[in-house]
Amino acid sequence: MMHKIDIGINEQDRIEIAAGLKRLLADSYTLYLQTHNFHWNVTGPQFRELHLMFEEHYLELALAVDEIAERIRTLDVVAPGTYKAFFELSSIKEVEGVPAAAEMVGLLTQGHEQVVRTCREVLVRAQQADDESTAALVSDRMRVHEKTAWMLRATQS
Repeated sequence: MMHKIDIGINEQDRIEIAAGLKRLLADSYTLYLQTHNFHWNVTGPQFRELHLMFEEHYLELALAVDEIAERIRTLDVVAPGTYKAFFELSSIKEVEGVPAAAEMVGLLTQGHEQVVRTCREVLVRAQQADDESTAALVSDRMRVHEKTAWMLRATQS
């Protein structure tokens, strides 16, 4: 039997922070699936470059979703883990069909920028509660997604 959690963050703050982290997890997982799908299905003159870049991105996201889910659990809240839950929580919507390579890049750029915006919301709440662990995690995620969005935009210049 686990003991009652006492990490210096009150229950209401933990629940609110975890709710933001659930949205971040859903956005990240949805972006992971979209990136992996595009990795499999990209075609065209930039095939090799984009295929390899998308692989780097989805592998990074695969590690990130685990880290985010484990932080939710550390706050003593159940982490979502179903497609239905992610669909309901995510700000990133699924893409129908297989877009052209340039559209894939644009969609992934938008996805990474959305994750940055979600991170900013969670970061504010974590800082208000003096939850340095969540703030550090979210700040690190934000930096990764900002850089990835920049790199994706740069391929379209």
